Amino acid sequence: MSVRRDRHDDVTVLTIDRPGVRNCLDHATLSALTAGLTEAATDPQVRAVVLTATGERAFSAGLDLKAVAAAGMPDPTTSPLHLLRDGYPLPVIAAVNGAAVGGGFELALACDLRVAAEHAYFALPEVSLGIAATEGGTELPQRIPLAVALEIGLGCEPLSAARAYELGLLNRVVPAAEVRSAALALAGRIAAHSPAAVRTTKELMYRSLSADPAHLRARNRAATVALLAGPDAAEGMAAFAEKRAPRWAASTVGESPAPPPGQW
Repeated sequence: MSVRRDRHDDVTVLTIDRPGVRNCLDHATLSALTAGLTEAATDPQVRAVVLTATGERAFSAGLDLKAVAAAGMPDPTTSPLHLLRDGYPLPVIAAVNGAAVGGGFELALACDLRVAAEHAYFALPEVSLGIAATEGGTELPQRIPLAVALEIGLGCEPLSAARAYELGLLNRVVPAAEVRSAALALAGRIAAHSPAAVRTTKELMYRSLSADPAHLRARNRAATVALLAGPDAAEGMAAFAEKRAPRWAASTVGESPAPPPGQW
């Protein structure tokens, strides 16, 4: 099994388990990640996902080139990167336990939040192989200054965890032994809130990256009306008034996820 699945309360943990090859992504691993993410999204008891890997050497060294040579390129439309970048409804936290290189960096970027070990680093070596980092790496200028993105993408310049944090790519940088627990704590904090409100807020924040301002305001108002008409808003207000913890209803299975940022 190249991906292990665990549950911590209402958080699913997916762990890439190929330490002997620096957690490279072969066809089976990509399929297992997609299956795990899909299962989590359709489970009404799951409210967040943590994505990590075995060991402290690497989060993932990227695509398994030996597997590609033997079986060809994986189908990008069925990959976890496509799923995560195509409006995946649950919050996903990457617990980056080591080097995230090539597709491994892109996988971390596809997650919503990122916690990294102090020794972790990030790199896009694709141009040295005659290809381009088109599964998220070439979108780095949307997140960090263009000159820095070009240095990473054209010069294959590694980015330390400390520098990635300075640039806003990481939410936390912690000692290696604390990566998983820090990611779980962040996921747990998110999971404690209204499932409907969390999904809607994630969707609207991604929409804001490219939506027309007038359209975005209208969509925001519609979302507020829908949330106020649902059970979570009533429960949240009642819990506040009664000074108790809210008892959220299970997430709605099968609700439409947000479209990808580029299609809003």
